[in-house]
Amino acid sequence: MSHTLDALNTASAADFTAVLGAVFEDAPWVAEGAAAARPFATVAALHEAMLAVVRAAPSERVTSFLRGHPELGGAAAAAGTIGAASMAEQSALGLQRPEDDAAALSALNLAYSDRFGFPFILCVRRHTRASILAECKRRLDNDPTAEWDAALREIGFITRLRLADQVAGPGMPVVHGTLTTHVLDTAAGRPAEGVPMELLEVGSGRAVLLASSVTNADGRTPSPLLSGAPLRIGVYELRFLVGAYFAGQAAGRPPFLDAIPIRFGISEPEAHYHIPLLVSPGAYSTYRGS
Repeated sequence: MSHTLDALNTASAADFTAVLGAVFEDAPWVAEGAAAARPFATVAALHEAMLAVVRAAPSERVTSFLRGHPELGGAAAAAGTIGAASMAEQSALGLQRPEDDAAALSALNLAYSDRFGFPFILCVRRHTRASILAECKRRLDNDPTAEWDAALREIGFITRLRLADQVAGPGMPVVHGTLTTHVLDTAAGRPAEGVPMELLEVGSGRAVLLASSVTNADGRTPSPLLSGAPLRIGVYELRFLVGAYFAGQAAGRPPFLDAIPIRFGISEPEAHYHIPLLVSPGAYSTYRGS
């Protein structure tokens, strides 16, 4: 349920904490501390005030807070005994499923907690499964101070999304990205209408179909291929099925080009990625557009 920033600014401290107490994992004291800093002009300012409460807390309290986060894909998540928000975030990525990388994630979780003394914390809504494994491996090389900072930075991403889900008002933080495309027939000098396409995630070694569409008269898809959520960090492939399009022209039978795969990486979850295709019967090119 969404609450307005205006209502939260005028609510009692107890009601304010009741609404926002679960935004920071098992730490209602964060909302309690932020309540004293009201009123907030923007939702982004509210989030920054909550982060400031964590930064100002004694190190022992912050350590306890970090240790209170659930392990990614761990036994508690599998049993459904973690917080509702964490459960939804992990379930959306299928971290409870016994897939090929479950053993690798379990081993990385153990190595991480042994090294740093708290669970590996990551905003899973901004990552693919393959990216989670790669990020944990990378962060195992951090020194403890750098990793403390990295964990708090990820908590910032997690809580920013949770707050945006719960609070409506001016100055909303940017939490969503978009992926779009545009197909241009450079030989005919016009948009390419009727080109089917498929978007797949390929970074885990298993191609997973995420979306499919067909270009309209403007050479674009009726809606973005991805939107309304962070773009998950990972490797993707956009396959343009141009064979049928060129088969309807005097381009040879069968056409020289059939399926054009464009493999690309996403590293900025809140950004706009535009993948145009400039195509003719015998050649094509692409770039990251705007």
